[in-house]
Amino acid sequence: MFKYNDGGREYAGYKGGTGDCVCRAISIATEQTYQTVYDDLNNLIKSKRKTKKAKRSDSRTGVHRKFYEEYLKSLGWKWKATMEIGSGCKVHLKADELPQGRIIVRVTKHLTTMINGVIQDTYNPSRDGERCVYGYYYK
Repeated sequence: MFKYNDGGREYAGYKGGTGDCVCRAISIATEQTYQTVYDDLNNLIKSKRKTKKAKRSDSRTGVHRKFYEEYLKSLGWKWKATMEIGSGCKVHLKADELPQGRIIVRVTKHLTTMINGVIQDTYNPSRDGERCVYGYYYK
């Protein structure tokens, strides 16, 4: 199942297409405002500006995994891997293969949120239930 949810992006005054899936997914899952997550991530990235990964990360255009993992960990979220290198796809982006509750799911080049088996995003990234899941964050 899928439900349109921009995580409060439009309410915060942002328009147009962009690569802000990290900010949207975290704001939906943690129930924080989009602007709070946006600012928190950018402040974390700015504090690490000397690294190459930080220079390419931004809440609006894409946040490197290193930074959003640090941010989620600071909020008490944990990572559960569902795939290992060379293991092939074992878990797909669908309700019966993922746990209930609020989770942030990592798939290829995208983060999305599931709440009790319902994908919450600006589009349905499931590829009809065939999209492989690398893992998910849970609290």
